[in-house]
Amino acid sequence: MTGRRRLTSRPLLATALAAVSALATGAALLTGCDGFPGARGDSRAPITVMTWAPDGTQATNMAGMPAMATAYARWVNANGGIHGRELNVLTCNEHNDTVAAAGCAQRAVEEGAVAVVGSYSQHGRSMMSPLEASGTPFIGGYGIAHEEFTSPLSYPVNGGQATLLAGNGRQLASVCRRVALVRPDTIAGDQLPALLDAGLTAGGRPHAADIRAPEDASDYTRHSSAALDSAGKDDGACVTAALGKRTNTFFDSFRRLRETAAGTGVRIAAVLGSVQQSLVDSTGGASSPLEGTYVTGWYPPADDARWEPMRKVIKDHAFGDNRVDPADPGVQTTWLAYTALRSVLLSLDAGDISAASVRHALDGGHQVDTGGLTSPLKWQHQNLLAVRDYPRIINTNVTYQVVRDGRLVAVRDGFVDVGRTLEEQSRG
Repeated sequence: MTGRRRLTSRPLLATALAAVSALATGAALLTGCDGFPGARGDSRAPITVMTWAPDGTQATNMAGMPAMATAYARWVNANGGIHGRELNVLTCNEHNDTVAAAGCAQRAVEEGAVAVVGSYSQHGRSMMSPLEASGTPFIGGYGIAHEEFTSPLSYPVNGGQATLLAGNGRQLASVCRRVALVRPDTIAGDQLPALLDAGLTAGGRPHAADIRAPEDASDYTRHSSAALDSAGKDDGACVTAALGKRTNTFFDSFRRLRETAAGTGVRIAAVLGSVQQSLVDSTGGASSPLEGTYVTGWYPPADDARWEPMRKVIKDHAFGDNRVDPADPGVQTTWLAYTALRSVLLSLDAGDISAASVRHALDGGHQVDTGGLTSPLKWQHQNLLAVRDYPRIINTNVTYQVVRDGRLVAVRDGFVDVGRTLEEQSRG
């Protein structure tokens, strides 16, 4: 990755909104911290942060992320806190709702959070606007909202859907002659085909068939049929799905149709979050219809020894909370986000911890070591990706996994860097 000048082709409205955000952020910088929550103060007072995620909704629920944040705070505080100061984690349910997401962000600002950490929301503009206006950094979001990779106040720890889809395309290019992608019929879903195609093109394969599907369907037979017709029904065909929590519903419909349509040679694939270990377990383990599924992820598989520190914190401080699944990519992302937060806070003086000082440290080149779960993380300008639509990506690594004997395991050692693939797609 280089510090090349970024390309831009944003519409005038988006440019105007970005200018307003930049002015608000600049005002926070010019006035110092005193006018904003999270200002420098008592070196003995708790350090407040927030983690939010949807829970109890009809769509995607990520209750494990705030639960992991709470367990992390218990561990930190049981070991002396940060410079002797307690880590105070606020949690908020954003309900998969635009207004609620904005409300969570506003509450973080009002309660003096020095950062929002390890959170999930699809409503990027709603959640980022209050944070940008107050100068509050957003560290390690899940990677689902576009603004996580465009806002100057966002510090992502993974490459979001962009790296997963580009990586999935490259992974499938090695085993598939034709691919069909089943994805949400949404604005966010509209971005996915080009990313998958970038990976397929890098592997010398043709573009995937684009099968649009509703996010909340209870049956995907029609979409499964369209995928089989598009990809073919022989051993060179693959169908990949990126439907989030509804991927299991899709694969259930797909499996039944495949068995009756002489398409048993078709391989299936997905991206992490759409297929994870808990889903494989709940659908039969080694007997699961997901056996043999190719999966592209951000991080090493959950049984990798590098996750042991997280597993120990969960065991000792989550108190049996079954929402905190160490194989859940949301839980893993929250762990990494708090790892970054703790690293930054420990680099600051006890009495010099605020939203502004955290932001300055991140922008100034503070490097975070995640114990090999990602490459070292650093958010200076020269570390950002030269990609028009995702300028805040710094981690372009993915992992190739497969469901084997009922477990998600690595297909190959180490990470695969899809940064060049994304840059090529951006130039195209």
